[in-house]
Amino acid sequence: MLLVGLTGGIGVGKSLVTARLREKGAVVIDADEIAREVVAPGSKVLERLVERFGEKILDSKGHLDRKKLAEEAFGDQEALKDLNAITHPAIGAEIAKRIEEQRDTDRLVIVDAALLVESGREGFDKLVVVAARPQTQLERLVTYRRMDPQEAERRIASQAPLEDKIAKADIVIWNEGTIEELMRRVDEVWEQLSSEAKTYTRRDTRSED
Repeated sequence: MLLVGLTGGIGVGKSLVTARLREKGAVVIDADEIAREVVAPGSKVLERLVERFGEKILDSKGHLDRKKLAEEAFGDQEALKDLNAITHPAIGAEIAKRIEEQRDTDRLVIVDAALLVESGREGFDKLVVVAARPQTQLERLVTYRRMDPQEAERRIASQAPLEDKIAKADIVIWNEGTIEELMRRVDEVWEQLSSEAKTYTRRDTRSED
């Protein structure tokens, strides 16, 4: 197994990269999907979120309204800190469980998480950063997600600066061009990483003999 962290700020096109890598054969552990699972109605995590932020973060059926939660947490450093302290341990535990399930394989395993750099998570064999200029991020959020410009700016500012992510990256995938250009770059990265996954596993096996 080659364990790869994949991260990038909001609006950089990370989901497109993840989808392509999954299509090529990577095992993708999506932190955002797990984040939705751990806040299901009746969960301890949701109970703690309601205690901290109030029932206004719930919809009419008792499910977490992620947009309302974002409005409460983003832009307020203390609130964001509390949000992360409640959700990150549960998300991290599930990610660790899924990684362990792939431990003895020769698969390329990708942990897709927006806050890998911010959380200081380590233990990856490689870190891939999907990148775009902050102005590009802002334009995409406003144009395609119909996000209020000020809210978009707050969301971008709440994440680690682009230069901090790039400084920690082993591989950078820039997404400033066309979809076709992005896919070609992702395919290049897939070839590199999938080859390394098999080599890495063989090396590990030899070391145990």
